[in-house]
Amino acid sequence: MLMQLGSVPIVVVSTAQAAQEILKTHERVFLDRGESGILWKVTYGGKDIVVSNYGEYWRKLKSIVVLHHLSNKSVQSFQQVREEEMTLMIEKIQETCGSVVNFTKLMLSVNNDVICRLALGKKYNEREFHTMVEQFKQLVVVFSVGQYIPSLSWVDTLRGLNARTKKVAKEFDEFLEGVIEEHSLRNTKEPVVSKSGMVDHQDRSFIDILLEKQHEDESGFQFTRDTIKAVILDVFAAATDTTFTALEWALCELVRNPMVVKTLQKEVDSVAQGKQKITENDIGKLEYLSAVLKETMRLHAPAPIIPRASSQDVKIMGYDIEAGTRVFINAWAIGRDPAIWDEPEEFRPERFLNSSFDYKGSRFEFIPFGAGRRGCPGIEFANTLMKLSLVNVVYKFDLALPGGMIGRNMDMSENTALTVHRLNHLLLVATSRFENKQV
Repeated sequence: MLMQLGSVPIVVVSTAQAAQEILKTHERVFLDRGESGILWKVTYGGKDIVVSNYGEYWRKLKSIVVLHHLSNKSVQSFQQVREEEMTLMIEKIQETCGSVVNFTKLMLSVNNDVICRLALGKKYNEREFHTMVEQFKQLVVVFSVGQYIPSLSWVDTLRGLNARTKKVAKEFDEFLEGVIEEHSLRNTKEPVVSKSGMVDHQDRSFIDILLEKQHEDESGFQFTRDTIKAVILDVFAAATDTTFTALEWALCELVRNPMVVKTLQKEVDSVAQGKQKITENDIGKLEYLSAVLKETMRLHAPAPIIPRASSQDVKIMGYDIEAGTRVFINAWAIGRDPAIWDEPEEFRPERFLNSSFDYKGSRFEFIPFGAGRRGCPGIEFANTLMKLSLVNVVYKFDLALPGGMIGRNMDMSENTALTVHRLNHLLLVATSRFENKQV
C-alpha cells in the first residue's frame, strides 16, 4: 500500500512474501532507516546503531557492540547478573504472595536493573532516571509534522514538540556525561590484578569497553563521545522496552490460557526436579517455554513496524519503488495473517513445536526481531533474559486476576510508545505453588 505523507512516499508491507522481497531479495536497497525526525535528533544525529544509515560507520559500530556486548560469549558472561536480579524479583513476589502485584512495574524494574548493571556498571534506581527513560521512549514515537512536511515545521515548535525534544535530549546528555566522567576517572586508576597476575576485568561494564575503543586507532572511524552516548541510549530504549513488553504480554496470555500454564508447569517441573530455581543451564531443555514466547511475539510483536528506506529506484513485485521511499513492514499483520496461520487470533504455542521458525528472520512469516543485516543484534540477550524471568515466575507461582476475574475477560487494550504494550498496568495475584514443600 502506497501512502503520501507530505513530501515523503511511504509503502506499507503486510505480507510475508513482500517482506522477503524487502528484507532479503533486495536487501541492499533497503538497508537505510530513513529517519530524520525526533529519533535522529536525540541520537546525536543518528550516531547510534538503530537509526544511522547503512555504511562503513554503521558496520564498524555494530561489530564493536556485537563483539563486546551481544555475542553469545558476552551474553553467557553476564549469567550471574541476570540470575541475581531474577532471584531478587522472585523474592519481591514472595513477600507479597496473596496480594495484588503490579507485574508491569516489576518486569520493567528487573529489565532496567539488568541493563544498568551491564551497560553502566551499577543500578540506577532513582525516580528521576526512570522518569527520564520513560520520557525518552514516549517522545520518539510522537508524530513530527516537520519530518514529512518541511514547510510546516513551525507546527512542531507551536505544539511544544521541539522544546520537549531539546529538554529530554539535554537531560539524558547530562546524565550520560556524568556516567562517562565517573568511569573515565575510575579507569585511570591502577587495574586490579589477581593472584595469578592477570588483570581482573569482571567489573568492566559496556561503557568501559566503549571508552577503551574510543582511544584505539580506528582509521577513518569517528568514534566520538557522542557515539558512546548514542549507543547507550540504544541499549536502554531498545533492549529494555522490547524485553519487558514481551514478558508482560506473555504473562497476559498465560493468565488467559490456563491449559497452556499447566503444560508449561509440567515441563518445568520435570526439568527442575525440586530445585530451588531454574537456571540458565536448564533453559535449553524447555521446548514448550520457547514455543510460548514465540507465540507471544507472533501475536504481540514488541516492535510491530520495521522501518526501512530505499537508497535507489527498485522494482518490487511488479511495482516501482523510488529512491527515498520509506518502507514500513507490518510485522503485526504478518503474524496474524490467516493465509499463514491457522486460527491466528488464538494463543496456541503448539504451532511452534517441532517447527523451523526461529527469531533470526530465516522465515518471513515470523519476524519479531526483523531480519537480515539490520535485524536486531540483541536476540540472544533478550531471549535469554525473557526465558529466565518467565520460567521462574511460572515455576514458583500460580497467577490469577484480582477479585476472581476470569482470565478470558482480561482487558487486552494496547498502548503505543516505543513498543506496543498494555494500555493498563498488569495487576495479578501470585500464590506459591510450594506452600507446603521446601522449594
